[in-house]
Amino acid sequence: MVKLLGPAEVRDLAARLDLTPTKKLGQNFVIDPNTVRRIVAAADVSAGEHVVEVGPGLGSLTLGLIEAGASVTAVEIDRRLAELLPVTAAAMGAPEGALEVVRADAMTVTPESLSALRPNALVANLPYNVSVPVLLHMLETFPSIERCLVMVQAEVGQRLAAGPGSKVYGSPSAKAAWYADVRLAGQVGRQVFWPVPNVDSILVRLDRRAEPGDERDRLETFALVDAAFGQRRKMLRQSLVPVLGQAAAEIIERAGVDPTARGEVLRIRDFLSIALAARAA
Repeated sequence: MVKLLGPAEVRDLAARLDLTPTKKLGQNFVIDPNTVRRIVAAADVSAGEHVVEVGPGLGSLTLGLIEAGASVTAVEIDRRLAELLPVTAAAMGAPEGALEVVRADAMTVTPESLSALRPNALVANLPYNVSVPVLLHMLETFPSIERCLVMVQAEVGQRLAAGPGSKVYGSPSAKAAWYADVRLAGQVGRQVFWPVPNVDSILVRLDRRAEPGDERDRLETFALVDAAFGQRRKMLRQSLVPVLGQAAAEIIERAGVDPTARGEVLRIRDFLSIALAARAA
């Protein structure tokens, strides 16, 4: 039987490593087993699945995933944490072979970095300062990932799940929508972390669906997204000139989009339509 980490175990492990959690790495460790089980349940993790976890830290969520019967590949950049995690998992009753630890930067990890198995889910407590780039990199790099459940800073999560027209809709929202249907899956209180963060956290669920285009389409579409939200107060006919040139307004019209609109009202498929119209020009 797998046991989960509580406050005492988390602090003991940190003391063992002489570890002081740092803001730079966004290290806030979950110390509440009930929260861990809630995250695992929200991710619909079941026995036999292969889950990739980014930034496992001291192993609170890792053990919860293993308790649910999943095999876990944990990607950890910190050498001390990466070396301690298998020891902790074994001590807490994890079955042999249930955990693979890959010491790597999540922004550079590739399928070749992992075992022969391909993960079908991503479950992670993502540091707020790199949460969006890491999430998009994992979705792009691992097409086998069918769903994600990530805990992020509340402001970031709301942005990811926002739809066109929302005040917080932006580049992360549009790019995430290329890969998946995105929704909020519940708030997380500050007191379940050590140390207690000064920001609120939220769970975000992403369910993969067919991408609207190929890799060339994606790159060209994302370039338009970046341009539109880089100058979000400008109309598209102005903000997209750096990408489309002086014919921007004509190309946008040809795509069936209003050139006087702003980026925050466009769906990701609208940006794709503009990219395709530009290619045909």
